Amino acid sequence: MREAKVDIALIHYPVYNKNHDVIGSAVTNLDLHDLARAGKTYGVRHVYVVTPFADQQKLVQEIVGHWQDGYGATYNPDRKEALAIIRICADVDELLELTKGENGEKPTVVATCATPKADTIPFGDAKTRILAGEQFLFLFGTAWGLTEEVFEVVDGTFPPIKGRTAYNHLSVRSAVSIILDRILGV
Repeated sequence: MREAKVDIALIHYPVYNKNHDVIGSAVTNLDLHDLARAGKTYGVRHVYVVTPFADQQKLVQEIVGHWQDGYGATYNPDRKEALAIIRICADVDELLELTKGENGEKPTVVATCATPKADTIPFGDAKTRILAGEQFLFLFGTAWGLTEEVFEVVDGTFPPIKGRTAYNHLSVRSAVSIILDRILGV
């Protein structure tokens, strides 16, 4: 099977809080571990953590460093392998620059959203395009979701993940795993 050219990004800024204010959310240890493990399982090239805050970037470096170079590297080699795909960047513009392809082309950028958008790219269509060799970048928001500013730079959105009830507040870790399985699963 051809290697998928897929990167994912966990956006911590700009995102909304529950009052619809633009905020920067905090990086969590669980997100780093779970997104790296899911990404590695499904063949994602890199998991980008997007935050402009130096203290949050340092936290990511310390956590990843523990599992790459510290005691964790020998204690759990599987975790070391997974966390090796984590990258840090300051903002969405830097993210788009870092994820350009070999020829400098911008990947197809698809955001996630809990509410339907007009520019929806069905999961099956994304899978077909990825299997044909197209490069993709999936954006996942933290807190209460990505801001409109972020949606202005995307090429489309994935359909919302829906369960059997009206409740719709999945953790980002769950949403990432579900979407990766729908698109990159066998």
